[in-house]
Amino acid sequence: MNPAIAANPLTHPKDKIIVALDVESADEARSIFAELSGSVGAFKVGLQLFTAEGPRFVRDLVERGAKIFLDLKFHDIPNTVAKASVEAARLGVWMFNVHASGGSEMMTRTAAEVANVCERESIARPKVIAVTVLTSSNRETLAETGVSDETESQVLRLAQLTAKCGLDGVVASPLEIRAIRASVASNRFLIVTPGIRPSNATNDDQKRVMTPAEAVAEGANYLVIGRPITSASDRQRAVEDIITELSKPI
Repeated sequence: MNPAIAANPLTHPKDKIIVALDVESADEARSIFAELSGSVGAFKVGLQLFTAEGPRFVRDLVERGAKIFLDLKFHDIPNTVAKASVEAARLGVWMFNVHASGGSEMMTRTAAEVANVCERESIARPKVIAVTVLTSSNRETLAETGVSDETESQVLRLAQLTAKCGLDGVVASPLEIRAIRASVASNRFLIVTPGIRPSNATNDDQKRVMTPAEAVAEGANYLVIGRPITSASDRQRAVEDIITELSKPI
């Protein structure tokens, strides 16, 4: 197992699982939460659900005891991102993200303003992480936007910048986990990994994927898993199968 994970263990494999609530309605999301609450570590609210149901729905889930990863990938001028991030903290979310490609001023200012407001208003400070390169992207996608580097090189550049700016970690493909661990010294630096597909699942629109056990062995702290759980005929069984996989040595 990666030494960074061994030095910072989680209490149970289920705590590594973040279920992506990428669904159309609050009713469907609440149903999934009610079914899986206590069986997984956290739930992700992304752009689709947030646009459909808004911040009140996020606050409602938090009040029901949910740990929420607000996955809105803020990317704008530094002032706008910092102010939006403060509002995310006020919603009571456990974690949220920005785009690392927004640059150092945006990330540094966001981290500082969130910390200041949380201290002043006695709010639990959420974890602030940055997206490196989307798991739906590859070298060709980067080239279309003017980035000539290989995917891994761009991920590492953005991960190092994120750490320098004082954020808690990054979102990155499982294929870059090991390289990030080697390039960022802190054992406390989180790696949140989408692109997770159990061995019996399809890849859907993800290009850079890995199984849950492989990703954790590489050094992932948290695994974002959507359709293999939420579209399963038996969601509890799908979660139990993943937990069983995570519990086995690799």
